[in-house]
Amino acid sequence: MLSKIRTLALRGIDGFDVSAEVDIAAGLPSYSVVGLPDAAVKESKDRVIAAVRNSGFDFPSKRITVNLSPAERKKSGTHFDLPIALGVLAASGGIEKAALKKLEQLVFIGELALDGSLRPVAGVLPMLVSLEKTAVEAVIVPQGNAREAAASGLTCLHAASLKEVADYINGAGSLKPCEADAAPRAESSLGDFSEVKNQVFAKRALEIAAAGFHNVIMVGPPGAGKSMLARRFGGLLPDLSFEEKLETTKIYSASGLVKGSRLISERPFREPHHTISDAALIGGGSNPRPGEVSLAHNGVLFLDEFTEFSRAAIESLREPLEAWKVTVSRVKETVVYPARFLLVAAMNPCPCGYLGHPTKECACTPLQVHKYRAKVSGPLLDRIDLHIQLSAIKYADWEAIPKGEDSRAIAIRARKAIDIQRERFSVSKTRANAFMGVSEIRKYCRVPEGASSVLEMAMNKLGFSARSLDKILKISRTIADLEGAADISREHVIEAVQYRVLDRASELAGLR
Repeated sequence: MLSKIRTLALRGIDGFDVSAEVDIAAGLPSYSVVGLPDAAVKESKDRVIAAVRNSGFDFPSKRITVNLSPAERKKSGTHFDLPIALGVLAASGGIEKAALKKLEQLVFIGELALDGSLRPVAGVLPMLVSLEKTAVEAVIVPQGNAREAAASGLTCLHAASLKEVADYINGAGSLKPCEADAAPRAESSLGDFSEVKNQVFAKRALEIAAAGFHNVIMVGPPGAGKSMLARRFGGLLPDLSFEEKLETTKIYSASGLVKGSRLISERPFREPHHTISDAALIGGGSNPRPGEVSLAHNGVLFLDEFTEFSRAAIESLREPLEAWKVTVSRVKETVVYPARFLLVAAMNPCPCGYLGHPTKECACTPLQVHKYRAKVSGPLLDRIDLHIQLSAIKYADWEAIPKGEDSRAIAIRARKAIDIQRERFSVSKTRANAFMGVSEIRKYCRVPEGASSVLEMAMNKLGFSARSLDKILKISRTIADLEGAADISREHVIEAVQYRVLDRASELAGLR
């Protein structure tokens, strides 16, 4: 007898429909799974057999063939256990004939333990989101995924075991609906900008970065406040929109990192260690998974001790910083993960960290300094909007009580500028000034009178590239938005040039 059970699969962070077809025929006892299954799906054989028997059902000693359709797409994960087991029961008489019609209206997801209990799986939310435009009566998920499933807005039921699901289909039991978690949300642990002493120039630059979603690299001696500024930077960013919440939660769900039923409401802040591999940073693996750049989607990726990362890891950031996505190609499939993150990098000026320090002497040779800085290539620096030079903290600044603005005051200004950008780009997919394309730069970033000479000097005398000039115009547009100005002025352009210190071939002489 043949049975078909509806389930779902995941490709990247997008779900797609899968039909688990089970055929039981006469012949020598065997069990095979086809349809491009991975090792975890092939191993479902032993879990399904044990779970069916330990749930009080007879497992047929016949020739069993399981096909996961569409057969040309790779299937991975353990969530096919439940639909395969139900397919076996439906084809062997464990599900009553009168209940088979009901079975067609349901979708099943879940991993089986050997005793028949259901275990939670990763990727439930993105799989369920793919059902939004599909007619389905209900989705049955493991009890451990109930709160996550509730966030999808679909009709979802949760079960603790295969026996509970079979009884529900046969009309001998009921399942409880998935409900949202009513627990209060934990308070944010972000520090405040007022705690960072001095560094007025850096704070201004980070305000601009938050207002326009510009990438940042900070250069300064140890103890200057680079890490403090970066870890407080998230407090300047606006709240996630619903679309951004959904995108972010789908990525975390696919990675098995979602806890609770709410969509992720705070912008991610990822801080990987400098020993991370390029595959872990970008994403990939034999079964592709999102990397840190995708986990930082719609949030902040902080790379402290930037030059200590491997050259391969640093250079792998080039494409995500330009295309805002990561494409992982394998022989049998290609997966695309979103990676629209805000990069905040921090590095020392030299290996010992004290080049240019007012009181400590640098112990590095010119060759060591050159090799150290060469770890960050010119093409990568071109893709980072703001370059910030931090100075060493003096004793008087350290001793004094901080008097700078708090994060809330800075965030209010930044969010006003963001509202201006949302109105400006309301008819396009552009979300902030940093993401403007060439046509939008020409439209919204017209070079003001008197600024052409500034940009010409930046390119011809200071060695700026064409991409750097585009970055300058984007930064100028954000500065103008912070001031509520309709047009960019010469002063905005001059200030923007000051945030490209690592591009300079010489000092900024004569620009003022």
